[in-house]
Amino acid sequence: MAPAGYGDKVEGIHAVLAAARAGRVNRLYVDRGRKDRPDVTGVIDLVGRERVQIVDDVRTRASTDAPQGVVAECRPLSALSLDALKETTDAVLVLDHIEDPHNVGAVARSARAAGVGGLVVSSRRAAPLSAAAFKAAAGTLEQLPVAVVSSIPDALRRLKDLGFWVVGLEATAEQALFGLDLLTEPVAVVIGAEGQGMARLTTLNCDVLVSIPMAPGNESLNASVSAALAAFEIMRVRNASRGRHT
Repeated sequence: MAPAGYGDKVEGIHAVLAAARAGRVNRLYVDRGRKDRPDVTGVIDLVGRERVQIVDDVRTRASTDAPQGVVAECRPLSALSLDALKETTDAVLVLDHIEDPHNVGAVARSARAAGVGGLVVSSRRAAPLSAAAFKAAAGTLEQLPVAVVSSIPDALRRLKDLGFWVVGLEATAEQALFGLDLLTEPVAVVIGAEGQGMARLTTLNCDVLVSIPMAPGNESLNASVSAALAAFEIMRVRNASRGRHT
């Protein structure tokens, strides 16, 4: 079965602008009160006025609380298989049933900024790649390859078959994320769900568990913050191994 598509509805000026630049917008709805703003007219010009409908209030069509005057119906993006993802990158972040779409979008932004080449997300018991995720990602989900899988543990086993080391972030792990030599190898870093962390079967399929050192008395970090630290540590370790300054 082919991987499912995603991103058929996009809201927020940055996310819609990115979709328009990608040529994905089929229909753009614009608030009458914002249609003459320079940022909005720029999107309208990209989309083509024949595909634009001016409405009194786009919030009646929106999924998010603040669509910023624009809602776009789009041609869906295609999710990749894990095999196809391997052809595009040797570093991915795996989201183990993260339920907040804003966290998913924030993770995408961090991954893209740090040069991590893809995401693996679950189609079950997890935030969909929704309008809220696209808005939080501020355009980066247009460019970041994504694999959508039905089982994270099965996906981790497949990633190992494809030559990836699987590194799980676990708050109680004794080994630290920072300076981990495995990050120079093909690597999949697993980020657990908000509050509960990784599921048991996910943990069992990790090659190594690492933690993010924190000052005493602090609880675990937000999932998107953990993902950002992991993504930039991959970049830092790889740059250091090549003799580059970070």
